Amino acid sequence: VRVGSARTRMSALFHPLCSPFLPSGAVPLLVESLTACQDSQCLQSVVRALRNLADSPQHRLALAQQGAVRPLAELLATAPDAALTSALVRALLELSRGCSRACAEQLSLGGGLGPLVSLASHPKRVVREGTILILANLCAQGLIRPALGNAGGVEVLVDELRQRRGPNGASPASQQPLVRAVCLLCREAINRARLRDAGGLDLLIGLLRDPRASAWHPRIVAALVGFLYDTGALGRLQALGLVPLLAGQLCGEAGEEEEEGREAASWDFPEERTPERAQGGSFRSLRSWLISEGYAAGPDDISPDWSPEQCPPPEPMEPASPILTPTSLRAPRTQPKKKNPAAAIEDLLLLSRFSQAPDPSGALVTGPALYGLLTYVTGAPGPPRPRALRILSRLTCNPACLEAFVRSYGAALLRAWLVLGVAPDDWPAPRARPTLHSRHRELGERLLQNLTVQAESPFGVGALTHLLLSGSPEDRVACALTLPFICRKPSLWRRLLLEQGGLRLLLAALTRPAPHPLFLFFAADSLSCLQDLVSPTVSPAIPQAVPMDLDSPSPCLYEPLLGPAPVPAPDLHFLLDSGLQLPAQRAASATASPFFRALLSGSFAEAQMDLVPLRGLSPGAAWPILHHLHGCRGCGAALGPVPPPGQPLLGSEAEEALEAAGRFLLPGLEEELEEAVGRIHLGPQGGPESVGEVFRLGRPRLAAHCARWTLGPEQCPRKRGLALVGLVEAAGEEAGPLTEALLAVVMGIELGARVPA
Repeated sequence: VRVGSARTRMSALFHPLCSPFLPSGAVPLLVESLTACQDSQCLQSVVRALRNLADSPQHRLALAQQGAVRPLAELLATAPDAALTSALVRALLELSRGCSRACAEQLSLGGGLGPLVSLASHPKRVVREGTILILANLCAQGLIRPALGNAGGVEVLVDELRQRRGPNGASPASQQPLVRAVCLLCREAINRARLRDAGGLDLLIGLLRDPRASAWHPRIVAALVGFLYDTGALGRLQALGLVPLLAGQLCGEAGEEEEEGREAASWDFPEERTPERAQGGSFRSLRSWLISEGYAAGPDDISPDWSPEQCPPPEPMEPASPILTPTSLRAPRTQPKKKNPAAAIEDLLLLSRFSQAPDPSGALVTGPALYGLLTYVTGAPGPPRPRALRILSRLTCNPACLEAFVRSYGAALLRAWLVLGVAPDDWPAPRARPTLHSRHRELGERLLQNLTVQAESPFGVGALTHLLLSGSPEDRVACALTLPFICRKPSLWRRLLLEQGGLRLLLAALTRPAPHPLFLFFAADSLSCLQDLVSPTVSPAIPQAVPMDLDSPSPCLYEPLLGPAPVPAPDLHFLLDSGLQLPAQRAASATASPFFRALLSGSFAEAQMDLVPLRGLSPGAAWPILHHLHGCRGCGAALGPVPPPGQPLLGSEAEEALEAAGRFLLPGLEEELEEAVGRIHLGPQGGPESVGEVFRLGRPRLAAHCARWTLGPEQCPRKRGLALVGLVEAAGEEAGPLTEALLAVVMGIELGARVPA
């Protein structure tokens, strides 16, 4: 730090002296001394003087324009000793900072590229590292990169970056110039081939995976765009996992990186200097072709890194004339870092290229890739890029991707996210996000229609049949779940789901470990869709039961026995465990059920007793039983023991009353009590959380009512999914009752007696 501070202070002291010294004519004398002098010590002094003069971008540019770089490059190849070599490397390192066009041209004309590449393996560390930084600086000029690659610079820079990223490598800050250089080398085809052969693709993918290198990710992706039509490189990039990385980047913020100037543009499309031709040239033809072929929606849809025409003009650092003016010696203007606007475009460009493969399913039709694309499509504040929509459309229209969409639950995800507006992050607890746009719903329906066309084709029928009958257990469940979303032909879905057991397979998988975070939401939606398909064709819609009318209940026949002057007078009392005595009529009670007939008029001792004990009954549970024994039907007594929504049913007086009704052989009362439970907990005041609570009572009719409430057309998708989650939790390992209840509702079969709709 002290050495660096001292050097900064010395530069500050010398800078006022250098400004008048450069235009005074002294630089040509120093250059002439380099060619005329033979003494190593004298040459080192001249080289140090030139290095000291290169203390600012303007001064470095002035030195290059006055020919100071070429003789240094020529001396590098013939340096007589290590001291002069070290001095030359230090001087060229200073002169190549922010490498100007003049510096690059002179260094190339002076034959300095070959010696620099050779010095990259110098035993002295200072010389070796300085040389590598010179090579990295030179990459900023597109005109010199092909020659640098021919001299072996690509392999040198790739190997050095690999070493610095090793276990004992350097800090990320020291890697930055090398990352920039390697990415710039990808702009020319000849260097891309060398970089690919040197293992540079693995290195770039490693950088993309590294969260510490997130600031470089846009630059790296822009470099990989250069391999867009290199089939071998694309195959290697896909094998290295580029697609999930690109899709993941669509979900987050793009990193920030400095923009390159015009001089760094690809030398495969040389820069046109004249204003008339600045809008034409080879790149304009390429751009027109990309737009006409549909690879780009417009000029703004093409990365600025592809062409110098699309790059913002650089700061005016190189005047047309080599003569120095006071204006050229002004302090440089710094260009602030800003977010690269082409980052998402380049991600989509590569993903689009992968989607054009004959079978892109292995890379793009996966959970992470679809998540990234859908996050981008639904998260854009305005209309998303057309390329993203074309990628999704291309995938859903490709028959080779059909099985992948089924295996990965991709079709269910498209429907949930785009049509229903429930993203993975919104489940089970909703998150604050913009409301579902109609264009998202239209897009989702269009993509599902594309999959329907593929599924109902002869190839699709064979693929789905194979998955359902011969696939792995996971694939069979995924196929059964997906079929209601993408099949509309009755002959197809009836054969696969009903005749060949797909529906039962799906129902049996509900209580197993979920293969997808949204599996139960998908399953609830799938069963609801299948119910819509089955109901019009298999059986008429289930008639809605007549609900209990709480406003106008039936007349109560038991209350007259409770007054001070009961009519008729009770001839029997039931004694509860609490000591409470409830009046009753023996004849009416005996005719209510076989149990009470045997108890009150048979050979048991209770037939002769006026006070008959009823064990195991609380007053609240006994109340609806006494009403039912005396002929009350629908008087509202069954509602008494039912707790309000939000309170548990297990252990409540309602469960006690239901158990007693079964024990006393009162099926009508059981039905009335179940109707009351459904009325309160699965009615307008109930919610998804009540479904599992009702199911835990273990009553078949209530289980069917829970299934009907869950799959009812009036339920929103989120409530339907939450209700199914509650049912699965309540069912536990005993999946049989839940499976039968859901199967009966889907098939339109009425189970048990009348229950409220």
